[in-house]
Amino acid sequence: MTYYIYHIPGKKIGVTRDLKYRVEEQQGYGPDEYDIIMKSDNIDYISEQELYLQKQYGYRVDDEPYNELKFNNTDMNINVTEQTTTFPCPVNKLKGQLMDNLDMKWETEHGDCIITIESIKWIMKNVQVSKYNDQRSYVYNKAFARYFDNNNAYDSHDKLGGNLADAHMKDHVGDQYNGKTLAGGLSPEKLPSQFDLIRFWAKDRGLYDGGDPKTQALKLVEEVGETCRAILKEDAPEMIDGIGDCVVVLTNLAELIGTPIEECIDRAYNEIKGRTGKMDNGTFKKD
Repeated sequence: MTYYIYHIPGKKIGVTRDLKYRVEEQQGYGPDEYDIIMKSDNIDYISEQELYLQKQYGYRVDDEPYNELKFNNTDMNINVTEQTTTFPCPVNKLKGQLMDNLDMKWETEHGDCIITIESIKWIMKNVQVSKYNDQRSYVYNKAFARYFDNNNAYDSHDKLGGNLADAHMKDHVGDQYNGKTLAGGLSPEKLPSQFDLIRFWAKDRGLYDGGDPKTQALKLVEEVGETCRAILKEDAPEMIDGIGDCVVVLTNLAELIGTPIEECIDRAYNEIKGRTGKMDNGTFKKD
């Protein structure tokens, strides 16, 4: 299961399993009106990052992390009999429940069933209102199992590898940045890297509109000094924090001079990769 952190500039940061359904269909935003900041299969990590980014971007921070929301804790409580599979909600709320339980599987007398983007389409076309409780709905197991025998439940996204949200995100990011970072550097998987996140953060705060390379250079000297002090004190947490701060400043400095940090790193590596030499008093000295 893959989770996505999306950003609607000026509005919110949220998490979803399906971008097209959650952001476009439910909230009414077009593909060019939001950014995909991050994706992960680790729900705990993505939940932690959502709250962190909401705070960093100045948005309202959710009261509960995504991984503690009720629909994420357990699979949908379906009732499977020989003839039918009954869902614990009325038809008008069923699609949302199904979307929240993508990849959920169960066995029937006629074969295994699974919730996918494609099988949801079949369910919504064939679902019936329960005769005994209009707050419940059901499908016939035999017909549903035959659907899997005669169709590829992943047909709409297999060619792109992954689920429909993956496919949509690749299209969205590809269209928005054409496979590049904000400054034009190549983004390896057409997904936001840590450098991209830094640039998103800085751009939202106007750093690139009102920033100055000289100011960032002075900021870098300050951060290097703090890192050196942490090293002298053997303060590991402060060392890590200092190194991270230096990378943030360098990323923004590179952006301000019009050359993405990725290109700067590539140039430096290409220059040193063939060097030979030896260690001398804790320092590598080239021949």
